[in-house]
Amino acid sequence: MSALYFLAAIPVLAYAVYYYFTRTFNYWKSRNVAGPEPTAFFGNIKESVVRTKNIGIVMHDIYKAFPNEKVVGMFRMTSPCLLIRDLDIVKHVMIKDFEAFSDRGVEFSKEGLGQNLFHADGETWTALRNRFTPIFTTGKLNNMFYLLNEGGDSFIEYFITECQKKQEFDIQPLLQTYTMSTISACAFGISYDSLDDKLETLKLVDKLFSSPSYAFELDMMYPGLLKALNLSLFPSSIQKFFENLVKTVIAQRNGKPSGRHDFMDLILALREIGEVSNAKHDSAKPVEITPEVMAAQAFVFYAAGYETSATTMTFMLYQLAMNPDIQNKLRAEIDEVIQANNGQVTYESIKEMKYLNKVFDETLRMYSIVEPLQSKVVRDYQVPGTNLTLEKYTIVLISPRGIHYDEKYYDNPEQFNPDRFDPEEVGKRHPCAYLPFGLGQRNCIGMRFGRLQSQLCIVKLLSKFQVEPSKNTARKMEFEPCRFIIGPKGGIRLNIVPRKLKA
Repeated sequence: MSALYFLAAIPVLAYAVYYYFTRTFNYWKSRNVAGPEPTAFFGNIKESVVRTKNIGIVMHDIYKAFPNEKVVGMFRMTSPCLLIRDLDIVKHVMIKDFEAFSDRGVEFSKEGLGQNLFHADGETWTALRNRFTPIFTTGKLNNMFYLLNEGGDSFIEYFITECQKKQEFDIQPLLQTYTMSTISACAFGISYDSLDDKLETLKLVDKLFSSPSYAFELDMMYPGLLKALNLSLFPSSIQKFFENLVKTVIAQRNGKPSGRHDFMDLILALREIGEVSNAKHDSAKPVEITPEVMAAQAFVFYAAGYETSATTMTFMLYQLAMNPDIQNKLRAEIDEVIQANNGQVTYESIKEMKYLNKVFDETLRMYSIVEPLQSKVVRDYQVPGTNLTLEKYTIVLISPRGIHYDEKYYDNPEQFNPDRFDPEEVGKRHPCAYLPFGLGQRNCIGMRFGRLQSQLCIVKLLSKFQVEPSKNTARKMEFEPCRFIIGPKGGIRLNIVPRKLKA
C-alpha cells in the first residue's frame, strides 16, 4: 500500500516542481508584451546556463527574433526581465530617467569585494562614483602614461625575441601578458623582470573568467539572495589575493602616495581626504575608504582592464589581419605620427591618430565585450511610447551587440568598416546606437584607460610588425560560451611578421 502511495505521489510532486519553475511565465503575456516562449526552469537562457552559447549571443538572438517590437518580455531563469530594443527608450533608461534606473541589480556581500563601482547599488554606488570618477581624468591618465609606455616597450622586446623562434601565435594569451603587466604597474606599482613571473597571477585571474560559475544564475532565480545571505560572486582565493595585495602596497608606501601617480597612489590620496561621501545627498551614509573598499576597486579595475582590453586587441588584430588594406592605412598613420614626434610615442601622439580611433571603435562595434547591459528599476515606471508600466525592481536589459548589428543603424553590419566612425557618419546615427562602454552615469568609468592601454599596444606592435592570417586562422568567429564576456572560442592564431623598415 505504501508503494502505491509513493507512486501516486510522484506525478503530484513532478507537477508541483514544474509549476514552481514556471509560475511566473504568464507575466509578460498578461501585460501584452511580446517575447520568446520560455523553457521550464531556464526561462529563455537555457543555452547560456548549460554553457553552449555565450549570454551575449543569446541576447542578440532574442533581439533579432523581434524586429518590430520596442521591448521584448523574456525570462532569465524564472525572473521576468525586459529587453529594450527601441533607442529612444534606451536613452530614457540610461540618461533621461536615470534616477529610476540607477541600480544595476547585481549586489552581493560587501565583504566579498562587493563594494566596487561595477556591482554596488544605491547610496554606496553614488558615494563611490562621486569620489572615484576624478581618478580617470585626462590629466591623471597623462601622468600614468609613462607606466603604460614602459610596459609596452617591454612587451615589444619580448615579442621581438619570440618572433625569432616562430611566426604563428595564439594572440590572446600574449596580449593578456601585456595587459597583466600594465595593469599591475598602473594599479599597484608592481613590475616584473620577466613575463614568466606573471603566470601564477594570470592563472588566478583567468580562472575567474573561464571557470563556469552559477552564482549569476542563482541570483537570477532568486534576486537578492546573494546579498541576503552575505555571499560573494567571487571565490575566496580571489578575495584574499586582492585584499593581501592592497594591504602589502599600503604598508610599503606607509599609507601615503608614493609619487608614482598610479591607481593606488590616487586612492591613498583620496583616503587622506577622508570618507567617501555623496555630495549630492548629504543624508547619504558615507563610505569609509578601508583596505577592503580599496581592494574592491582594485579588483574591478584589474579584472576589467586585464580581460576586456586583451580581448578587444585580439579581435582588432584579427580584423587587421583579415583586412590588409585597413592595416596598411592604419600603419601609414602610425608611421607618420611617430615620425612627426621624433620617433616617440606620446600621450598626445596617440590622440592625433584619428584612423586608429575609428578602427578601435569599429572593433568594439563588432565585438562589444560586455553583454548585456543591465539596470534595475527602483520605482514603478511608465515605459515611454508604450502602455507598459514596469514594476519596481524589474530588471531591464540592453543588447549592444543586437543594436550594433541592426541594419537600421549600420549597413552591412558583418563587414569591418572603420569609416562608419567618420564624424559625419556618427552624426547621422542615434546617440544610443553605439554603446560598448554603456552610456550615462553608469558607463564604464575606466573606458579612457582601456582605450589608451589598448591603442598604445597596437601602435607599438604595428610600428614593428605586421599581422597576417596563418593556416590555422579561423575564417568564421566563434565565441567562448563559458566566459561572461564575449571572447573568441579556441583562441585566434595569427602570423606576426617583423616589418622591413626603410633605412
